[in-house]
Amino acid sequence: MQGPPAQAAGPTPARQCFLARQVNGYSPVSDDVVDVQVGANHYYRLELSGACPNAEWSHRVALRTTGGGSWICQGLDAEIIVPDPSGAQRCLVTDIKPITKADWIAGRHPHK
Repeated sequence: MQGPPAQAAGPTPARQCFLARQVNGYSPVSDDVVDVQVGANHYYRLELSGACPNAEWSHRVALRTTGGGSWICQGLDAEIIVPDPSGAQRCLVTDIKPITKADWIAGRHPHK
């Protein structure tokens, strides 16, 4: 199995990559943002291209890589697939950023 893509040299911050199959938790934040838990203690916020309204209400989604690779490192590397009675709804991930466990918990239990 091949590792994550090589990082570019220079002062840019290192990307944090993960495999879709390592995702073991999902929490919708809004209709265009979802948080995922990867492994035991890594968390990421995924911003979606436009509204993906069923993602906010679904209890399960699938995360699929795009472009043929296995690693998810940045926006456009993945899409979420939300079950829908009329067929699957596909929502492109446009941005990925690491978040803290506190952010993960806050997203799961928003204070309004």
